[in-house]
Amino acid sequence: MFVVLRAGCTPEERNRVVRAVEDAGLSVQVSEGHHRIVIGIVGDEDRLRDVALDSFPGVEKVVPLRRPYRLAARETRAGDTVIDVDGVEIGGPNLTIIAGPCAVEHEEVVFAAARAAKKAGAHLLRGGAFKPRTTPYHFRGLGEKGLRLLAHAGAEVGLPIVTEAMDTRHVDLIARHAALIQIGTRNMQNFPLLEAAAKTGRPILLKRGRAATVTEWLCAAEYILNAGNGQVILCERGLVSFDNAVRNHLDLSCVPLIRRLSHLPIIVDPSHGTGRENLVPAMARAAIAAGAHGVMLEMHPEPERALSDAGQAIRPEELEALIPDLSAIHDVLRRSSYSIV
Repeated sequence: MFVVLRAGCTPEERNRVVRAVEDAGLSVQVSEGHHRIVIGIVGDEDRLRDVALDSFPGVEKVVPLRRPYRLAARETRAGDTVIDVDGVEIGGPNLTIIAGPCAVEHEEVVFAAARAAKKAGAHLLRGGAFKPRTTPYHFRGLGEKGLRLLAHAGAEVGLPIVTEAMDTRHVDLIARHAALIQIGTRNMQNFPLLEAAAKTGRPILLKRGRAATVTEWLCAAEYILNAGNGQVILCERGLVSFDNAVRNHLDLSCVPLIRRLSHLPIIVDPSHGTGRENLVPAMARAAIAAGAHGVMLEMHPEPERALSDAGQAIRPEELEALIPDLSAIHDVLRRSSYSIV
């Protein structure tokens, strides 16, 4: 549940509510907005059965939460969560572009991609050092060597890096190099991995599972939040579909839905969402129009030579032409009276 305090309530009134909840053995998350203070309550709400919180001075209302995700629910925060990733703010009014190759292949490619991403106006550099592949015979990344190459390339051009963690054994290593830890679609419900990544203190990019419902996705985010890490960015990357005309079904309807249900920022990956380079720009534009806080794009200096997902990687010049369009769409929505939430 959550408790909404009246405008102008005193610190003593707020602290009294917090003490009563904590004395009952539950934990609280206090969110202070411009006009209201919201106190989110986490734990067994039955313990508050005999505590009449709605009668406390300064309390406007007590709202029970029926959803299985409590910390991720919009009602528990007075406003959108904005996450700082090494100086890049994701969420709220900001537009964030993440770009780079699917996999870190060798030094020449990753440094060329980093320079191209920076030149085009991207904010973060992506690249897979540890790659989950459907078959063990495909290129599965360079591991620690690839991670170091990606970190060096990002440092050279001044872009924070995001890369995927697949195993709890790699989490601390990745956290030493990456500004943003990605949890991929196959691991959305790998709960030990979610908790291990959360404990690094790094922001987490949580991709939606290939067949996950929105509720399951938000419950996965709840594992990270419940572990004490409030820095979760959701990423829609497409669902398994009966139609093989595209790689996945990119569910853009989830973007305004998530923004109504949760305070967490959401971005979209149209590269995995379509699997087709010629569809990526259009779906990236559509994602921003739907209210996404950013996009994650696969970009390779020479897609025809890519060792992973060559068919969905755009070229540097395409990225350079696309980002102004995304910015223009974002600016129109920001200036208009239209509201997602």
